[in-house]
Amino acid sequence: MNNTTYSVKKSEIERKWYIIDAEGKPLGRVATEAARLLRGKHKPTFTPNLDVGDHVIVINCSKVILTGDKINQKVYRHHSGYIGGMKEIKAKDMLANNPEKAMMLAIKGMLPHNSLGRETVKKLRVYAGSEHENQAQKPEKWEF
Repeated sequence: MNNTTYSVKKSEIERKWYIIDAEGKPLGRVATEAARLLRGKHKPTFTPNLDVGDHVIVINCSKVILTGDKINQKVYRHHSGYIGGMKEIKAKDMLANNPEKAMMLAIKGMLPHNSLGRETVKKLRVYAGSEHENQAQKPEKWEF
């Protein structure tokens, strides 16, 4: 009986392209599914210490919804590093002006906060509208 755990090698990793339509879906649900695909957790060959995930295209980010009263209560914050450098933007304004950034931040926050996560996020493409420039990769539609 063989008691060794199978670990995929870099040369054996196969990557596919998936497209997720965010129209009418909650921001967090779309982000969770995208992060899952980027990590490769949907594959039987998932290896925690390797980037085995697929490429993900998220379209229609401008038509994403926030449940409850998050549209008015949620605040995105970042700091410039200088005294008094705290910047705040409400979710309502972020989704109106830059929906791609809101989606990107949500997905990035669900990935590992190390070099593996930084490598994984490079396989993500986010678009506000329904048009994308990755038709040549023949992405498959991902339903969840």
